[in-house]
Amino acid sequence: MLFESVFHELSVLLIFASGLAFIGLILRQPLIVSFIAAGILAGPSVLGIAQSGAYLDVLAEFGVSLLLFVVGLKLDLHLIRTTGPVALTTGLGQVIFTSVIGYLLCLWLGMSHVASVYVAVALTFSSTIIIVKLLSDKREIDSLHGRVALGFLIVQDVVVVVVMIVLSSLGFEGKGEGGMLREIVMTLAKGAVLLGVVALFVRYLARRLLDLLATSPELMVLSAVGLAVVFASASDLMGFSNEMGAFLAGVALASTPYREVIGARLMSLRDFMLLFFFIGIGAQMDLGNLGNQIVPAILLSAFVLIGNPLIVMVIMGAMGYRRRTGFLAGLTVAQISEFSLIFAALGMSLGHIDADTVGLVTLVGLITIGLSTYMILYSAHLYGVLERWLWPFERRVPYREAHAEQAPDHRYEVIIFGLGRYGSNIARGLRQQGMSVLGIDFDPEVVAQWKTQGHPAIYGDATDPGFAADLPLDAVKWVIVAIPMRRGALTEGEPASMLLRSLRQRGFVGRIAVTAQRAVDVPELKEAGADLVLLPFSDAARRAVEELVQEISASTGIRGKHDELASGTG
Repeated sequence: MLFESVFHELSVLLIFASGLAFIGLILRQPLIVSFIAAGILAGPSVLGIAQSGAYLDVLAEFGVSLLLFVVGLKLDLHLIRTTGPVALTTGLGQVIFTSVIGYLLCLWLGMSHVASVYVAVALTFSSTIIIVKLLSDKREIDSLHGRVALGFLIVQDVVVVVVMIVLSSLGFEGKGEGGMLREIVMTLAKGAVLLGVVALFVRYLARRLLDLLATSPELMVLSAVGLAVVFASASDLMGFSNEMGAFLAGVALASTPYREVIGARLMSLRDFMLLFFFIGIGAQMDLGNLGNQIVPAILLSAFVLIGNPLIVMVIMGAMGYRRRTGFLAGLTVAQISEFSLIFAALGMSLGHIDADTVGLVTLVGLITIGLSTYMILYSAHLYGVLERWLWPFERRVPYREAHAEQAPDHRYEVIIFGLGRYGSNIARGLRQQGMSVLGIDFDPEVVAQWKTQGHPAIYGDATDPGFAADLPLDAVKWVIVAIPMRRGALTEGEPASMLLRSLRQRGFVGRIAVTAQRAVDVPELKEAGADLVLLPFSDAARRAVEELVQEISASTGIRGKHDELASGTG
């Protein structure tokens, strides 16, 4: 297919990718899968739409640099510290074990040592972007397993950036021993100069510069992108990669209070520019060799989908976490990431691996990202099926969570799940009425804050089928579920439906109140066993109407009285 201009070609590519992305949205697939599929179909092996390789490469390079800039900008080391040693241990442990086992598996499949190293390392990285999106959609981003997963995903991000920096810096070939040593010394010296420039910029210019630009958010974001490009270009001129400079530019601005504003405004631009990278990766895949790669791709994908979660479960189980927490956190590493593809592309640009190896990594990415998305979306159901076989991954006493599962020794009248704004206000109101209330939440920080205020609270997950068995229900008259629903009332995995089932199966004879967003869900919840259905928005609106009517009536009465006095009839 021939086009009169690059503009026409890119226009067709964008429309084509948008159509496939819409299909992927219906199938609940991340955009990365749709974009790679668009590249494969638009490439020379199928439709032949993508022909201007040079333009795609430039746009892709900008996209990757922008991705690294945003990663540096949002590098949250505080999260690693707050999740404790589990983030560092699990993150590094999973990277090491996956790399070693993956390397041996690749050698067994007949790959060269260099290709085996690249593929094995690529298998270790999981997509922070995809996982954050999925956990946010499921409202599990603040749960214990969500926080642990984010912690070790950030560790992975740091590791992949370091590995890419080392590879791009030490790509020495054809040099003698003395020449290589000289190159290493020069690289370290130039690296020290670059880091020194970044440190001076952070110390004296970053905050002052952004303070001047803050009056115009658009100009501030534009300047931030310009800064990323300048750092990337400087890094390239010094013999490093563009990506390294962009990452350091992000780190330089991460110390300013404007990082969130800049990062939020760059998300859409980042995703748009990365579109061309993924299309380029897909277009480079030779479908003629695909048949030879299917078996290795299936075996490596099975290792990622099954082996990576098992490695995380072993490490977290040994550290004293429950098997359910380890299982849910482990599912987040059951795919490779966009960094895996960038890492493989970097290896090809350095001449270490060929296009077939990059195609193999891409095929593994398509398989693992596509399947792991459904594994995470239906994690609660999957755990229910596999729970009986997961006992080896839990200590006899999972001490890191055992203290959180034990309720204070007291007889409670009310147990409330969900200590957000709605649930916490209900709990305070009931306590003011003299009732004894036990609060339960799956956010450890919320539980800790609630305890500091002198209220009894424990960590717990309403979607855990076995959690209800440990609750002190003897004297409980009401169980209140103040957790908002994501989808329909009785959709699999919804806290309300799972708690209703668990409590009734245990033989709880008290009453249960659940929270719903829509009035149409009330009949289903009542039929499932709910005694009372709370509609926060409807109730708040009804209360607001009552207040407004009272105020309007009072003001109308006063105005009427004033009118009577003015006319002399009063």
